[in-house]
Amino acid sequence: MAWVENTRDAMSVEAQIAQLFVLSARHDSAEENEGLLAHAPGGIHRFPTHDLDAAWAATRHAIERSDVPLILSGDIEGGTVSYPFTTAIPNQMGIAACDDLDLSADLAAIVGRESRALGYNWSFTPVVDINRAFRNAVVGTRSYGSDPDRILAQARAYVRALQAQGVAACAKHWPGDGMDDRDQHLVTSVNDMDMAEWRATFGRIFGTLVDDGVMTIMSAHIALPAYIREKLPQSGAQAFAPASVSRLLNEELLRGELGFQGLIVSDATVMGGLTSWMDRAEAVPAVIENGCDVFLFSRDPAEDMALMLKGLREGRLSERRLNEAVTRFLSLKAKLGLHRMTLDERIAPLDRVRDGLRQPDHLETATRAAAGSLTLVKDRAALLPIDPQQHRRVVVISDEGTSFFSGAPDRDFTPLRSALEGRGFHVRSFDADAMPTPDDTDLILYLIGQEATPSLSHIFLDFTKLHAGPRNAMIQFNREIPTLLVSFGQPYYLYDAPNFATYINAYASLPAVQAALVERLVGDAPFTGVSPVDAFCGKEQLTW
Repeated sequence: MAWVENTRDAMSVEAQIAQLFVLSARHDSAEENEGLLAHAPGGIHRFPTHDLDAAWAATRHAIERSDVPLILSGDIEGGTVSYPFTTAIPNQMGIAACDDLDLSADLAAIVGRESRALGYNWSFTPVVDINRAFRNAVVGTRSYGSDPDRILAQARAYVRALQAQGVAACAKHWPGDGMDDRDQHLVTSVNDMDMAEWRATFGRIFGTLVDDGVMTIMSAHIALPAYIREKLPQSGAQAFAPASVSRLLNEELLRGELGFQGLIVSDATVMGGLTSWMDRAEAVPAVIENGCDVFLFSRDPAEDMALMLKGLREGRLSERRLNEAVTRFLSLKAKLGLHRMTLDERIAPLDRVRDGLRQPDHLETATRAAAGSLTLVKDRAALLPIDPQQHRRVVVISDEGTSFFSGAPDRDFTPLRSALEGRGFHVRSFDADAMPTPDDTDLILYLIGQEATPSLSHIFLDFTKLHAGPRNAMIQFNREIPTLLVSFGQPYYLYDAPNFATYINAYASLPAVQAALVERLVGDAPFTGVSPVDAFCGKEQLTW
């Protein structure tokens, strides 16, 4: 605390304001680095890139250039949004499907070790949202599922293992996402639970993690009207204020009722859930004044820092809250030991970093998890296992998917196709000008699925895209040709194909997942995944 107080008190007001900002880096270029460091932010959030040498150099340069220790954060959630030079692990829903808390802890330890090797100190994980609104495009595979008990058990294992590696965990998204099928990246979304249900679910999840010592919590652009109305019965529109600018939700509920003493970081302040609620000049100081200690992301850092200073001078940001926020952020850095570490302790020389990534035991654990996640949802026609005698001629209908996240690779089903061909299957791609028929096709294999990603609004199985046109979309093959639907993303696509008899959830399209899937398709290994959600969406029709 002596270092925290001395550092804080030596800062100008402008420097204290800059300390509240975590800015985002996407390119690992010298120009980008210089531009970010010119603002002297408290932290930099790094998105995955594809060149280890460049990532190492940019990280080391940023740490070296910062007078106050710089914290480095990331959304290290697993799935396909990962550095290609690190151990690729399943996303949170894939991990939950393994239904093995020891394995979950081992995976979190791998994330912690490799993230620390790359210079990270803070991961905006775990996601503790309850995946109830199955059309929600942004929760889905980023969550541990729909069961609060499973979510809590997985999150506790993750937080303990990650923080044991010296990386701060961050439970998100306060006060709880997944009830609303809308996306807070686009609009202020609403958790419409009454407070009895909220306290029994989200309150218990966040409260237990607080008691366990989770270092940080992310306050999102999500409203909890039941709590606001409990405190202010005549609140009107203010009942739908996003948590990121709600003093009641951050200070009275999270800090007061749940007893959280750690750091509260806002969700990204460029998101529609905040920008559609209030104008920028009001929102910038309001984020800190109403209980967040860190201001996440900015399209124009100089302008936002000026707006924060203006808010302070005009009384919309109090000196008390500025002091508290800076103190908490510096305290997090001190708790992580950043003020004592040498440059080589923050990020080692490149050869040592490279040696610490993708170690054999890491890869073995990740491969085991990829295989364990695969979930056979239904096989009403007893199609599985497939074999090249009965199902030699395979037509693949695939969706390349998209990703909002910087650095995410293009999806590629080459590993799966190659593995099938190596086992004697003849695989061809769907051709809208030569539609498959029972005379030339023994199996149709749909490879679809979008991992949870922001700004999609809703998820659905887009037959117009898959079949190359709206008229073709109306043609369904499943009653004439054996058909297998595999999702490499969200677990709910059966909703749009209820009459498909065989359906598998794979959660992510990682190469290890594809290889393990082929082994199970041909019967060389069993499906052991346990669905973390109701893949039938509560609809009996889907079960048949």
